[in-house]
Amino acid sequence: AIGLGYISYTINAFPGEDIPTAFDNYSANVMVDGKLVNLGLWNTAGQEDYDRLRPLSYPQADVFLICFSLVSPASFENVLAKWYPEVQHHCPNTPIILKLKEKKLTPITYPQGLAMAKEMGAVKYLECLALTQRGLKTVFDEAIRGVLCPPPVKKRKRKCLQL
Repeated sequence: AIGLGYISYTINAFPGEDIPTAFDNYSANVMVDGKLVNLGLWNTAGQEDYDRLRPLSYPQADVFLICFSLVSPASFENVLAKWYPEVQHHCPNTPIILKLKEKKLTPITYPQGLAMAKEMGAVKYLECLALTQRGLKTVFDEAIRGVLCPPPVKKRKRKCLQL
């Protein structure tokens, strides 16, 4: 779920209140690194009531933004307990970007966020503040770059062991 950051990015302003949603989407043409890209954003509900419905929006995803906020400690814990396993189950080869919301409100350090991103194999760890839109465009630009220029896949060296 992208929430207020998604809305803030799409209307170029911070909405006065959080708008609950089951599914919401937005599409726009944006320029990233001189390339015109059609960006489609899907905001999905995170409540348990939508656990079976939410994955229906996943198959066409090119990248996932998993967001957390330490204003709600459960949000941080759910990254590895709920969101990462769910994305890996339904779309195991789709890039993930870990995004910290409400940066100014949270005591998490950049190295801690980076460590979590590395643990889950995220292609990036980014911080932003939807209220001021600080870092918000970077989040979406990096999501697009993650699709246009995916990091090289490390090939495992095959070994033969004779016993």
